Amino acid sequence: MAVFSGPTATIQNNAPLITSNKAREQYGLPLRKDAYGRTLTDWPRYQRLAAPATIYIEMFTAHPLESQVSELYAAPDGYVNASGEFSKEKKSPSDKPAYAVTLKPEDGLYALPYMGRQSDGSAWESTSTKPGAPFAQSRQTFVPDPSRIFEEIERNGGGIFSKADYDFYRGVPAAGYPKGLPAAKRTDIGEGDIAPEKLGEDFFTYGPYGAAQTRPMLAQAANRMQAALSSGKYAGALWLEGSPTSEGTVYWLNLLVDTPLPISVNSAHRHRGVISADGDGNILDSINYVLSKIWAGPDGKNRLGAVMVQDEMIYSGREIVKGDAHPGGYVATGGYGGILGVMTTGGYITNVPTRKHTWNSEVRVTALPATIDGLLRHDGKFHKVPVAIKDAKGELVPKAIPKVAMLKGDNWYDDAGEPNPAGEKGFTATFDMLLEKYPLAGVVAEGLSPYASLSRSQDMALEKAVLCGLPVVRVARGDAHALVNTNPNNLFIEGSNAIATKARLLLTAALMKYGPLPHAADPEKPTPAEITAIKEKVKLYQALFDTH
Repeated sequence: MAVFSGPTATIQNNAPLITSNKAREQYGLPLRKDAYGRTLTDWPRYQRLAAPATIYIEMFTAHPLESQVSELYAAPDGYVNASGEFSKEKKSPSDKPAYAVTLKPEDGLYALPYMGRQSDGSAWESTSTKPGAPFAQSRQTFVPDPSRIFEEIERNGGGIFSKADYDFYRGVPAAGYPKGLPAAKRTDIGEGDIAPEKLGEDFFTYGPYGAAQTRPMLAQAANRMQAALSSGKYAGALWLEGSPTSEGTVYWLNLLVDTPLPISVNSAHRHRGVISADGDGNILDSINYVLSKIWAGPDGKNRLGAVMVQDEMIYSGREIVKGDAHPGGYVATGGYGGILGVMTTGGYITNVPTRKHTWNSEVRVTALPATIDGLLRHDGKFHKVPVAIKDAKGELVPKAIPKVAMLKGDNWYDDAGEPNPAGEKGFTATFDMLLEKYPLAGVVAEGLSPYASLSRSQDMALEKAVLCGLPVVRVARGDAHALVNTNPNNLFIEGSNAIATKARLLLTAALMKYGPLPHAADPEKPTPAEITAIKEKVKLYQALFDTH
């Protein structure tokens, strides 16, 4: 399987490494204590041994009732006295029966006290050297690719390495290498050295040094997954991302990646190390989902598209959204289901979506043009601008990713008397920005539920934007249950039951396929022929929104 690291991924995040009391005691540092002055128990962290070490494990301590059936056990390897000395024979009633075992570096990870200290000899109390320290004086808590996460899951009894082989990719990673990394030390399957990376440009995290992923990274996400799944090496792919943003990425991959293979996106609401971290279970369920082939149709192709496997549920990539910040907080929107099945008892499917996706999506990477004419307005005049959508290798060009703005109306209108579209300054400023800066651009306008209604002034302002070449999608606020296309003959694209964030991604992809709408020579006085031409182009967009 191909496993991708996505941005701001709690599922790949760890609690800060804090200097253990073992280290504090050894180096004469103040011990960690609770509010009542009691010494805190160390939290062992997974680490690697530098050399073989023989340890002695007290017999009957793996479970409190082992000793109740001691007659069922073989004899211990020996005994340890009060001074910690090991002997094959018991020499005192206080000697403890013990197993002798040699741990080796090649065994893998072991949970051990964290002994790290700062360069000045002081203890680590948080991620940074001191409160408010800059990023350069802080340690990262996210991992750079999922390989370490998988190793820890295996060590915790996940049994995932017996299920499949894995290659790890840094899709749009949550952590990076500020000092670079030689190819010999890479854990993913990329080739060559990693040059020094910058926060906010090469990797994207949250927290005190947060940097959100940028719009051009949508191209990188699609390109890297497309390349991997086109290689013929994999049974499917996993993508790990932060819980607030994964709902968008899963739909983007659903639309753009041309593959008959399954894609499962995972997130977590609890970071690694806390009690009941939910991410590990989600990853295991996704692995089982890919291997189960419950996603396959009679032709062997993926019939479900990109999905999110969360909390033992299988969600459609188009419908899933984060409803709340706790495990189980994901919901399906749109009123038509959105939950495709469950992963209990081996997994089974209860609902198969009819919308196009992945291998039959009309906006998949392989179906997009290499170039398309965009549109810019300068000094009131419109100019065609060629936009390279794909490069010579057939990959998306990051700069080509369109800009789609989201606008929102409500039911307390300012329309007293005659409508006044010029008074909608927020709307018109957005349109001006799009027309003057972005050759591929559009608008998602969110109105009331269920019919996406806005004020007449807002509608007129949006119509003017359409006459200037900007595609406008109308959607209803909230969870628009079963909204249908209410006015197929207007200038707008009807968003059906899609929520605004999902409509934004589909419009982003659609702009790369169809480009801007034909504009009126004078948007204040469009001719009937110009209106007809615009409506014909809107039909192409509408067909995508009706079927994807």
